[in-house]
Amino acid sequence: MAALPSLRQLRYLTALADTLNFTRAAEACFVSQSTLSAGLKELESTLGLQLVERDRQNVAFTPAGEGVLARARELLSSAEDLVALARTSGAPMQGTIRLGVIPTIAPFLLPKLIPAFREKYPQLKFALREDLSASLLDRLRARQLDMAIIALPYETEGLMVRPLFDDEFWLVALKDDPAVRGKRVSLPAKVADRLLLLEEGHCLREHSLQACKRSEIASADSIEATSLLTLIQMVESGMGIGLIPEMAMRAGLLNGSALIGRPLESPAPKRTIALVARPSTPHIREFELIAEGMVTQHRAAGLAVTSALHRRKSART
Repeated sequence: MAALPSLRQLRYLTALADTLNFTRAAEACFVSQSTLSAGLKELESTLGLQLVERDRQNVAFTPAGEGVLARARELLSSAEDLVALARTSGAPMQGTIRLGVIPTIAPFLLPKLIPAFREKYPQLKFALREDLSASLLDRLRARQLDMAIIALPYETEGLMVRPLFDDEFWLVALKDDPAVRGKRVSLPAKVADRLLLLEEGHCLREHSLQACKRSEIASADSIEATSLLTLIQMVESGMGIGLIPEMAMRAGLLNGSALIGRPLESPAPKRTIALVARPSTPHIREFELIAEGMVTQHRAAGLAVTSALHRRKSART
């Protein structure tokens, strides 16, 4: 049987990649520099490849080294997940789950979702991080997060993805804007040209462009919003119109504003809310239960909205 690299050697390799300095890499691994260097030479000998170019001032990875480094990170992540699985092999929904959520979901979903889980699973705690999709998925792959709630479509290669529910877009504008006349509205070119967007990096920007069947739209005065709240303020100031997710509408994002929202004609453009984790996650049971809980919470919110609309209609009659 061929000799195999050790996890210690792979750890040395990733530490060197993170620091690009033998001394700092050795300190990060709590070994001497000579021990780290010897371990890397043994790794290269085992694989029959030169992984690192060395001189007195610089450290650089060879193309082969870059490929081995990527696999080394995956193997270390899987090994750490294995250890975590052994530690959490008891009853599920206990301890802390590090959960990432994108900014266009977090303020509208979490205020009801987290208390519901806290009531049902009092031993479970969430350590939350709000960030853009790319950063969350990088942290997920690096084991800095256990799961993430994102919006699809988005590139999730190599990850376990559970689509949960669809979130349609509504058109938002000032109350006297012709674009929002009628119970359901469309997005013709003359309307789409007035669309305000979130800045680069927000997946909602790409979803809005897809809804308009555009690859790009020039925002008025090249100004783009940093958040949904800022976008709403821009629309209210008369700068244009916006596409807002239905969950934000349900959460009352327009309350107190001079704006009105209208659903789009069928088939309405939408995004899909999904829960994402590593395939090797030790929290597979938690992943399933959290996914189920999110679907249940979404359905309950939909029923609550429907009931409120019926009450309003009854009050008018």
